[in-house]
Amino acid sequence: MIVLRALGALLSYPQDEVWQALPEIAEAIRTSKIIAVPQRDDLLAVVAELRASDLLHAEERYVDLFDRGRAASLHLFEHLHGDGRDRGQAMVDLKRLYEQAGYELSSRELPDYLPVVLEYLSCRDLAETRELLGDCAHILRQIGQSLIARGSRYAAVLQALLVIAGEDPIDAAAVPRVRERPENLDRDWFEQPAFGGEALMTPVSRGPAPQPVPSSANIPPSR
Repeated sequence: MIVLRALGALLSYPQDEVWQALPEIAEAIRTSKIIAVPQRDDLLAVVAELRASDLLHAEERYVDLFDRGRAASLHLFEHLHGDGRDRGQAMVDLKRLYEQAGYELSSRELPDYLPVVLEYLSCRDLAETRELLGDCAHILRQIGQSLIARGSRYAAVLQALLVIAGEDPIDAAAVPRVRERPENLDRDWFEQPAFGGEALMTPVSRGPAPQPVPSSANIPPSR
């Protein structure tokens, strides 16, 4: 399940620690038994693109894709609740889920940030992973469609997560390409809400012991 942590690292804000870990991330993808071959090739293309990119350019591209609008936001509850009060309770419930499994957040990231969710799932079993990813599959699909529409290789990560959840991948050929700014995508697609560095979470004494991540893995926490 270490590959889920690798996918979370790919979706996190570009930083030097992620760059240094790209060989380990690629190896985790190549050797994973839960990544189908078509998605594996596309994921390795994401790694190759990042390795060939200038770090500053990668940072700008990341902000443009994920931080300037809701269409491709990696905060899952933003799609479900927008800025409504229900989002707060959903955050509390998700944080409680982490704590019951023996983890607590140790970064400033919110519990619904997709790389946080993937880091949590990297220490859980496949059944729980598929259940949780299946619950939010329609959000993963919408984020993936937004990325495909903008021609971003990052869509490969969402495609892989859909397949792990037992869902059909997005038909990329059926997604119209756009050149609009993210704000316009929000207006058109989301008029109503639709549903490494420091560690994101650390073990605590409460709850059942989580499945350990192999100690040999050097993939950094996702942000």
